[in-house]
Amino acid sequence: MPHDAGPQGEGAPAPPRGDAPAPRRGDANARRVEAMAAAARRRRRLQGLLPWLIILGTFLLWEAAVHGFAIDAFILPAPSAIAASMVQWWQPLLENAWQTLMTTLVGFGLAILFGLALGVAIGSSTLLYHGLYPLLIGFNSVPKVAVVPILVIWFGIGTVPAIITAFLISFFPIVVNVATGIATVEPELRDVLRALGARPLDIIRKVGLPRAMPYFFASLKIAITVAFVGSILAETVAANKGIGQLMMLASSRFDVPLVFAGLMVTAFMGVAMYAVAAAIEQRTTGWAMRGQGEQQVSGVGGGA
Repeated sequence: MPHDAGPQGEGAPAPPRGDAPAPRRGDANARRVEAMAAAARRRRRLQGLLPWLIILGTFLLWEAAVHGFAIDAFILPAPSAIAASMVQWWQPLLENAWQTLMTTLVGFGLAILFGLALGVAIGSSTLLYHGLYPLLIGFNSVPKVAVVPILVIWFGIGTVPAIITAFLISFFPIVVNVATGIATVEPELRDVLRALGARPLDIIRKVGLPRAMPYFFASLKIAITVAFVGSILAETVAANKGIGQLMMLASSRFDVPLVFAGLMVTAFMGVAMYAVAAAIEQRTTGWAMRGQGEQQVSGVGGGA
């Protein structure tokens, strides 16, 4: 007996049963959010591994180029030769690296202290800005290698010229960035705060300094790297200890792998101090970079 096709006609799809759950919008949104979070985690893992992969690839390419083109170690030592020199001379490298690190940190600390104070003063006063800025620019334009012999005449050979050179070379970026951060407070906001009874010191302390913190930490990441340049520059000219002095001794006896080992140690210290400054920046001014993280997460699922 043929089946009755019903009012819908033969071959029409059967209506869904009442007990079958209909797809919910919330489940789709939850899956989308979960996929975005997983993609963000993969992106963070890749960001953590990418610097190490690039460094490893650079050293492998360097090693292959030295052996492939038969470059003599006197011209360009291979990373393996540099590593062997670091193992052989690890104790002098460690002792002199500690001296350079302490010298750099003292000069960098002085640069933070005086640079922050002068940056706040210049950013808060138009008169000081126009009066001191030409002097600061002119002084920063003077090559520090020309200043080191004068420092040696004044303070003698030793640690003091290296500390002062590290201070001088890292002082200017801090001043400029802090002054820029203080000066970017909107005039309308200043007028409103004055109308509410705020004193100029209150405006600087509660609005200007928080506004300048991202600029300040950006300058620290620049200043700490150039501070090592100042210390080693002074140590190569007039010092009895430090990575710069060790590199000069190594170059005088044509030990080029040891010279490159000193460069590697200096680069490692610079990267380590940069990472410390970046970590402090993330913990203290993370609110200023929050929008960047939100843009990265939202960009993961932008095509959905």
